[in-house]
Amino acid sequence: MSTTEQRVAVVTGAARGIGAATAVRLAAEGRAVAVIDLDEAACKDTVAQITAAGGKAIAVGCDVADEAQVEAAVTRIAAELGAPTILVNNAGVLRDNLLFKMSASDWDTVMNVHLRGAFLMSRACQAHMVDAGFGRIVNLSSSSALGNRGQVNYAAAKAGMQGFTKTLAKELGKFGITANSVAPGFIATEMTKATAERVGMGFEDFQAAAATQIPVQRVGTPEDIANAIAFFTGDAAGFVSGQVMYVAGGPLN
Repeated sequence: MSTTEQRVAVVTGAARGIGAATAVRLAAEGRAVAVIDLDEAACKDTVAQITAAGGKAIAVGCDVADEAQVEAAVTRIAAELGAPTILVNNAGVLRDNLLFKMSASDWDTVMNVHLRGAFLMSRACQAHMVDAGFGRIVNLSSSSALGNRGQVNYAAAKAGMQGFTKTLAKELGKFGITANSVAPGFIATEMTKATAERVGMGFEDFQAAAATQIPVQRVGTPEDIANAIAFFTGDAAGFVSGQVMYVAGGPLN
């Protein structure tokens, strides 16, 4: 594939937060972007921001944990934008609780969206990448992969994303496909706002308290994560694969 050909990127969970910032950043890098979220209508603002800047994007409604919906979504993307050769598995949900209070449904929901969703999306897109001889897969992990009270389901899923990433790198490398993971620290998003509500703190106070524990003395933004993803998805990152980059404002113990 010529590097002058517009590559097609797929970003899941892209209606808001990190996913939206990533979709906008990849469009600015010259990618055509499929903006995926559970509710297609919720993607309209992200798509509008991209198109207003002269980019190309479509909104796609898809439950990434549903095999039939994933296959249909990727088929549609290939038909409307072209073969997807960049995939960012960002879709995620929270169902926080302490272990003894956590329901099996809360465990399954988090595992299905994060791990099953990444598996289904990667499997569907990799065929197009193999045909193109080029591919970039970026999976969103989290600093919670190191363990976080009240998030046994989320922590396990995000740790699983790292093992998933390293295995993809080994299996797909010979086809010109790289797989890497970005693990955000504290990022100001709707999800971290929900965490603040869970622990009974105002979001501003929650961010201020978090910033005191971060070496750069601020919390992260979705754009901080989009910057890291843009690197991993670029042509220049072809010799970087199977890596986990913590984007957390400092080292994590």
